[in-house]
Amino acid sequence: MAKYDALLNLLEEATGEVELTFEQIEQTLGFDLPVSARRYPAWWSNSGGTHVQASAWMDAGYRTADVNVGAGRVRFVPHLGSGFGEMKQAKFEPEAPKTQEKGPSGHHPAYGALKGLITIPADVDLAQPAYEDWKSLYGEAE
Repeated sequence: MAKYDALLNLLEEATGEVELTFEQIEQTLGFDLPVSARRYPAWWSNSGGTHVQASAWMDAGYRTADVNVGAGRVRFVPHLGSGFGEMKQAKFEPEAPKTQEKGPSGHHPAYGALKGLITIPADVDLAQPAYEDWKSLYGEAE
């Protein structure tokens, strides 16, 4: 859950313009707004993607208008994007990663399934190059 989801939910349920005081927003969120929200109108700018608080009201289809930091109130107006745009996407919580079941030895259950099916003859040296003429390929004399 994101920090400003309570504001997002409030605005998603609203219809039309919504005017809220900073105190009402704080009650909805359950925590105090930062000092910069009460001091600078730029905190309330509609810069989606760069500020988490702006993403909350913009994801709900609203934009801020008439921000009055002196009176401690802000008005949210519905925003219908102009032209073509993407439909609003549902928010899904990611699933918890699935853990693999381990066998009694702590390994994957398929560990050792091919044991005994592959045999290496005793006269084979696994450290010896597989290609007989490898030295001639690189110009090395035997």
